[in-house]
Amino acid sequence: MPTFKITLAYDGTDFVGWQRQATGVSIQGQLEDALKLLDERDVTVHGAGRTDAGVHARGQVASFTLARAVTADVVQRSLNANLPPAVRVLSAEDAPDDFHARFHARGKTYRYRLWNADVLDPFERHYAWHVYGALDVAAMQVAAALVKGTHDFAAFQGPKSEVKSTVRTIVTSRIEECGMRIGEAGLHSALRTPHSALVMYEITGDGFLRHMVRTIVGTLVEIGRGRRPVDWMNDVLASRDRTAAGQTAPAEGLFLVAVHY
Repeated sequence: MPTFKITLAYDGTDFVGWQRQATGVSIQGQLEDALKLLDERDVTVHGAGRTDAGVHARGQVASFTLARAVTADVVQRSLNANLPPAVRVLSAEDAPDDFHARFHARGKTYRYRLWNADVLDPFERHYAWHVYGALDVAAMQVAAALVKGTHDFAAFQGPKSEVKSTVRTIVTSRIEECGMRIGEAGLHSALRTPHSALVMYEITGDGFLRHMVRTIVGTLVEIGRGRRPVDWMNDVLASRDRTAAGQTAPAEGLFLVAVHY
């Protein structure tokens, strides 16, 4: 019974998230339905991360075991032939019998995209949070760096989370201005130093709590808007109180870009 590791990308706009649920269309459910056509039996797919409704992926990883003796190339072609266009298997490879996409992962990288201009590009409406008004990106960069290291992230944990520990280690936490230049787009940006409409946050860590990245982003935006000082990030971390942090940023701006093993 061969075990496979697949890397996939998906547009999460029309899905209820990764995990199969009683109602709604999930990424896991689509994969398991497609694999049933290949293996002629029920197949359980394990994902490296349970992305929420509306969250996207460029480098999600999943694992499963089949009864049929097929090659990784056949698995990739069969899945892409039977999955909706919003879900693509980028690669498939043979894996050890005991490989588990979630339990063997050592870390993940997420990116969050902010569109900071008076007008939202209509082609970005499902892939970025439209934040208008002045943003102090330099202050956000300093605050983002305060997240690095080992901390208790209880203040950034979403509701209904059941974890043994809220301590996580973050190795990368940074803000960048990038993408489309304002002059080329014909847009008026509210950035104090208007280099681009797109502001991106990238974070890599050994694990993440539910809504953790989105709440960090919401907190960074409060700082960027000048409503809070940079050092407020340290105060929020120390509080371990979700009500002390900023809002949970919308799901559509978040991408799981890599899983590290």
